[in-house]
Amino acid sequence: MADFVGAIDQGTTSTRFMIFDHGGNEVARHQLEHEQILPQAGWVEHNPVEILDRAGTVIRTAMQKANLQTTDLAALGITNQRETAVVWDRKTGRPYYNAIVWQDTRTDRIASALDRDGRGDVIRRKAGLPPATYFSGGKIQWILDNVDGVRAAAERGDAIFGNTDSWLIWNMTGGQDGGHHLTDVTNASRTMLMNLETLDWDDELLGFFNIPRSMLPEIRPSSDPNTYGVVRWPNPFGGEIPLTGDLGDQQAAMVGQVCFAPGEAKNTYGTGNFMLLNTGTELVRSENGLLTTVCFKFGDAAPVYALEGSIAVTGSAVQWLRDQLHILNDASESERLASQVQDNGGVYFVPAFSGLFAPYWRSDARGAIVGLSRYNTDAHIARATLESICYQSKDVVDAMAQDSGVNLDVLKVDGGITANNLCMQIQADVLGVPVSRPVVAETTALGAAYAAGLAVGFWKNTDELRENWNESKRWQPEWNDEQRAEGYAKWKKAVERTLNWVDVD
Repeated sequence: MADFVGAIDQGTTSTRFMIFDHGGNEVARHQLEHEQILPQAGWVEHNPVEILDRAGTVIRTAMQKANLQTTDLAALGITNQRETAVVWDRKTGRPYYNAIVWQDTRTDRIASALDRDGRGDVIRRKAGLPPATYFSGGKIQWILDNVDGVRAAAERGDAIFGNTDSWLIWNMTGGQDGGHHLTDVTNASRTMLMNLETLDWDDELLGFFNIPRSMLPEIRPSSDPNTYGVVRWPNPFGGEIPLTGDLGDQQAAMVGQVCFAPGEAKNTYGTGNFMLLNTGTELVRSENGLLTTVCFKFGDAAPVYALEGSIAVTGSAVQWLRDQLHILNDASESERLASQVQDNGGVYFVPAFSGLFAPYWRSDARGAIVGLSRYNTDAHIARATLESICYQSKDVVDAMAQDSGVNLDVLKVDGGITANNLCMQIQADVLGVPVSRPVVAETTALGAAYAAGLAVGFWKNTDELRENWNESKRWQPEWNDEQRAEGYAKWKKAVERTLNWVDVD
């Protein structure tokens, strides 16, 4: 058998390709950013063609870096930014509109209308999600209602939808020349259109958004021995690579962190923060503002579910300091700047740029920096930004404990911001529990590789994957209980200041 597995990680700000060996060690990677298109306040878009081009480039470049041929890869997996909606023409392969990103808030009226007339309760019961701008269903409806010709094309069967995983799979397996229109259960569970019990598209939910069923991809397991198809593009080396794994990025991180047992949890720090708690084969309905979602489904085995707390703006708040405020030349400088002060100087930053996600679900909120005085400097704002990442995570941890009865003994973390030692120390201080980072911090790509490799027997079972997990660093809490309580109380006051800022019909 070939010695390696590859994984495409199509994220919110970049696309990367990573290659792993049997021990779960990184062999090679290449990564490229893509443009963030911001047509007006609250709108966030990506160019799907640019994303596709980046995917081809990073695959070819990483393979060349490692001096590998197609025959060296046993399988390929995909993980992706969830909820980001693409609608394209199956005959030409051209998108009808830019991808509408998960952060986009233009569908707030659609979401509010669903909640006003009781349809929201049906969505919560069937899909495990609250009506929110976050999810794909409203974005599909917006494109159908606002882009000329798309609804007629959908009725003809020409216009099809997918999150970015489906867009890549369709193109990589042939595009308009027989490309496979597929997704997995984890991505499907982020649309407001899939029934969590049947794991299929639900006609009643489709009716709420007036979406033709023919637009939607076939739903497959996250790890599928029957394959998503054979990669035909980009394939400069000849041979065949089976595409056998597909997971939304946060579920992929659960697999990469080997959170296979009920009660195991991880927190991924990326553009946003996403904490998931494995609840096993049991559907746990949240009473505290969390999402019920599919964690993964391996082949014919029963689906495993999770509770999720999704936070819209964490790492992107650091990017905002760099790109809009220009107090950083590079996002990595946030640790150095924030370390110049011992505390936040009374400053709290709630980065509710897209409203507040879990556990609040307030689309009327907007970002606020509070507590400023003449004493404060850019260093205090940088520290408050890092603290906002950690306080938002505490909001979710508390909600999970209330829903599940599980109190964390340790928090497994991954993602780019975990390289920021100060931020991880603050996270341990705010939560009052140790924070643990694995050797391979980019666990989204690793999880996609694991899913693909399991399907073809590259790894025999999940026990073998557990043996690959190793800790890189652990942070112990240093704050006392009084510091922790005082800081969190002020954070909650700051959150209150962000509410009722935007009028939502």
